[in-house]
Amino acid sequence: MEALKQELKENIIEQLNLEDMVVADIADDDMLFGDGLGLDSIDALELIVMLDKNYGIKLTDPKEGRAIFESINTMAAYISENRTK
Repeated sequence: MEALKQELKENIIEQLNLEDMVVADIADDDMLFGDGLGLDSIDALELIVMLDKNYGIKLTDPKEGRAIFESINTMAAYISENRTK
């Protein structure tokens, strides 16, 4: 699970072009949206594409995405249960 969390942080930084951030800047329980990393709805779309491309997970319900993208911990748990790649 730790390797998956590390991979997720690297993928998020790369996918969202967060050039001023490094993996160590993102805590596993940091909120990804709002007061945490400050991601927005466009970033959420990028994360949905990343889940599909990297892990074979297709999200169709935006409310489901809200819960999944809460933090690195919630994303890693969802991916480990639902990945097809």
